[in-house]
Amino acid sequence: MLLGLAAVTLWSTAATAFKLALAHLHVLQLLAISVTVSLACLLGVVARQGRLQWLVEYLRQAPLYFLCMGLLSPLVYYLILLHAYTLLPAQQAQTINYTWAITLALLAVPVLGHRLTPRDWAAVALGYAGVVIIATEGQLLALRFSSLEGVLYALASTLVWAVFWLAGTRSRRDPVVSLALYFLVALVPVWVACVTLAGLPRSLSGLAPAVYVGMFEMGFTYVLWSTALRLSSSVSRVGNLIFLSPMLSLVFIASILKEPIHPATLVGLAFILPGIMLQQGSAAAGEDLHNA
Repeated sequence: MLLGLAAVTLWSTAATAFKLALAHLHVLQLLAISVTVSLACLLGVVARQGRLQWLVEYLRQAPLYFLCMGLLSPLVYYLILLHAYTLLPAQQAQTINYTWAITLALLAVPVLGHRLTPRDWAAVALGYAGVVIIATEGQLLALRFSSLEGVLYALASTLVWAVFWLAGTRSRRDPVVSLALYFLVALVPVWVACVTLAGLPRSLSGLAPAVYVGMFEMGFTYVLWSTALRLSSSVSRVGNLIFLSPMLSLVFIASILKEPIHPATLVGLAFILPGIMLQQGSAAAGEDLHNA
């Protein structure tokens, strides 16, 4: 429980770190730095566990799988998500992105053959009603979005992450070794894209939050979370800690970024959280999402 709580707290700072870094860095520069730092962290953990040779073994077993997964996340997922953060207030981007669990349930219908129950449909309705409330800042009838493009990017990020999750859910390989391989695969493409399209960073401004993102959004925190799930006698009990994340994130956004929390964000969150709780308990995807 303590490891799970530590992981949730660190993940709750991600939205704030994204905004601090993006104030000085291009999306590609932030991604290149954070992927490099995260890879170093994960390789350090894998080396400490004595499993470096597993990297080669896994890559030999399924090279195309790891290529596709590494390009999907961290590359495509974080490019889309970070672009949403450049267009939206942090409170909107992080809260909308939190609906990925509902997107996962929808995607499980065509991919895994699940059927949506009335409980699932209620979860979907609550979740996306919350998205509309947040995205329009409560102006539901006018449907006036602060940035429709940003909202679409944030929703697209939930789709990419759901695809990534479903693609990896059948794997029985070590999760930390697999994650290190995803970042290893993404390292060269992200730096090529960064140098070609954005150039190298010209100052050290934004470096500290970029390193922080690499360590605690993409790196060590995942290890904490997976360890918490492995050690717990009740995976669902630890998994439910994730519901603390959006509220904690708003605290960091308000106190560090000094971003006023719009009342519509709280109202929208009051729709989204019950929606995810309903979906978590549904027969269609309950166990998969508890493991998330």
